[in-house]
Amino acid sequence: MTIKFTRSGFATGLHLEPDFDDNMSNSQAATKELRENTTFPALFGLYRQGFLPNGVRIIGYARTKMDAQEFHKRATSHISPSPEDADKVEEFKALSTYVAGDYEDDKAFQDLNKHIEEIESKYQGPERNRMFYMALPPSVFQSVARGLKRNCYTDKGTIRVIVEKPFGKDTESCRELLSSLKENFTEEETFRIDHYLGKEMVKNMLVSRFANIALSAGWSNQFISSVQITFKEPFGTEGRGGYFDEFGIIRDILQNRTIPSYILANPFSPTPADLTQVLCILAMERPVSFSAEDIRDEKVKVLRSIPPIEKSDVLLGQYVGANGKPGYLDDDTVPPNSKCPTFAAVVLWIHTPRWEGVPFILKAGKALNEAKVEVRVQYKDVTQGIFKDIARNELVMRIQPSEAIYLKFNAKTPGLYTRAMPTEMDLTYKRRFSEAKIPEAYEALILDALHGDKSNFVRDDELDAAWKIFTPILHWIDGKNGQAPRPNPYPYGSRGPKELNDFMKKYGYKRADQGYSWPVTNIASL
Repeated sequence: MTIKFTRSGFATGLHLEPDFDDNMSNSQAATKELRENTTFPALFGLYRQGFLPNGVRIIGYARTKMDAQEFHKRATSHISPSPEDADKVEEFKALSTYVAGDYEDDKAFQDLNKHIEEIESKYQGPERNRMFYMALPPSVFQSVARGLKRNCYTDKGTIRVIVEKPFGKDTESCRELLSSLKENFTEEETFRIDHYLGKEMVKNMLVSRFANIALSAGWSNQFISSVQITFKEPFGTEGRGGYFDEFGIIRDILQNRTIPSYILANPFSPTPADLTQVLCILAMERPVSFSAEDIRDEKVKVLRSIPPIEKSDVLLGQYVGANGKPGYLDDDTVPPNSKCPTFAAVVLWIHTPRWEGVPFILKAGKALNEAKVEVRVQYKDVTQGIFKDIARNELVMRIQPSEAIYLKFNAKTPGLYTRAMPTEMDLTYKRRFSEAKIPEAYEALILDALHGDKSNFVRDDELDAAWKIFTPILHWIDGKNGQAPRPNPYPYGSRGPKELNDFMKKYGYKRADQGYSWPVTNIASL
């Protein structure tokens, strides 16, 4: 089935790539690798399923000179079709062309526009809809936006601009980027992509919260003790620490979600996350509707209710060599004696009637003991009396790998004795929905952009409110307000700094009884 639009559909899909050569900066190389790994496979997935509009064309644009054969080879290098889809790959290649040009040269953008107009001249009907996908490092962001507006803008149809993160490094730099984009494109035309908002489990959080009275009734400070949002990956910088050192773990995972290529190079590592976005969905009030602005209004209200993070609510770590694995400072691309944190636990407080007093603990780290992204909601203790030292209820939503929801609760031990034991109700997606295909995040988000649905895209005031929370603590870590703090060391392959347990206890978190272990799903067998 082909998606129908209120207009004639998008005649041109324009995909902007950074350079493909070997002389790129770390940030350009990272952006390029993300695009090759995600965007082209996502576009092919939509095409294979019939979700791209009739007549769509995909144009790659970058500084590197290459012929069509080389472009198609690179564009499809991360597509793994089934044998029956081989013809689809060839059809997909036929829809894709490439133009080489500079990012600051009007003549180059004019040549690009001529190529677009040549394609559009073959379409029937008056409308010429264009989507620009700016998968670019911040250093060329402003010049490309100006070049597109001056030379490739059309008033004959709909213009949509997808912008990749990162959106700056702090409040000031974010505002500069937002202002430069607004000079050229309206907010209605702009789609700021955060791929974690396209994750199936993240999108399911809205349904789980607001479609289940049994869950929503206890979703407040009356019943919840703490909320943890955790990102863990079992690999370090692997020789690509120079780029990571520019940003650090908080910008990389908790707030801004930069694009580290060393994560993408490893198939067993979770992709970068923006844990602040997950927090907003968990904490927001019920929106009036599922329309984009109603949802985003509620997310902004959450962010505006959170004060800047205090130093006392932060634990920083940096991994050191262990078990034959090198430490962060052993990476030759990392500056000597760098104080850049590779692990961070920060606590955010939401000053609303629903969440007053509940710590939201965001944790992220590299070179840890496993690959996992999850939300863990720990409820308060039951009233003491007939029960003593009973395990707390916990709701766990695993975003990746292998999407799942667990509810940990207490049940009677089978047999003649009346004794409570912790057990679980388990919804593992691959087991429960064995026939369903869970779309990749970029597939869902690109399709949303084609529809004009901004529900899962980030609004400008949302970005500004989020940066206000993190900027003071980031400036402290960067040493802009005095001596930068030195992170606590932790061994490669561990759970994090040894100080983590005491840090968590400070906020009332009770670690589960060591006699209990969550069920382990054999993902390979599903």
